[in-house]
Amino acid sequence: MAGHRLTLRDGDLTDLEGAVLTSVARTWVDLATMLPVEDLVVVGDAIVSEHDRSFGPPRVPLVSLPKLQLFVEKANGIHGVRKARIALDAIRVGVDSPPETKLRLLLEEAGLPAFVPNCRVDDALGKPVWTDLGCPEYRICLEYEGLHHLCPEQQALDAYRDQRVSEAGWRQVKINKIDMKHGRKWVVARVSQGLRKQGWTG
Repeated sequence: MAGHRLTLRDGDLTDLEGAVLTSVARTWVDLATMLPVEDLVVVGDAIVSEHDRSFGPPRVPLVSLPKLQLFVEKANGIHGVRKARIALDAIRVGVDSPPETKLRLLLEEAGLPAFVPNCRVDDALGKPVWTDLGCPEYRICLEYEGLHHLCPEQQALDAYRDQRVSEAGWRQVKINKIDMKHGRKWVVARVSQGLRKQGWTG
């Protein structure tokens, strides 16, 4: 196994309970030497994810997006920084899971209208419903349904959410692991169909 030497700068290291480690931002840039751009975006989305919704505890980022952007801007000379800068442009705040990131990137690559993570939909009473990915322009939202959506309690909560979204005039498309296994064309066709029913002519 061959090792390599890192060039470290001020701010590249952090102390975690007595152990000296590279900082989260520096580690993310270093990962650019090993990961494809898509996986680097997945990790980046997880690092900057934050939200304060009407349910659940607030989510605090490991590094805020502005701080990560500043770090990468000043990371000249670090191996992998060029790929990191490409990935940085695709990072979004508010993502809850890697499948959500991969779904968003797949749709962007296909040229569909932009979907934003953690999209707020106001129900008939003006109260917020938070959706995984939403396109306010066409009032359509996407939910990525993992295994936890199969439990009875979550199914009841999902049904209530679905009703509120529908009554607000939004169309909802649910995507799961099986859809993703069918491949890009399958997923794009499902989302495109929903978009067209909402007025998209692409």
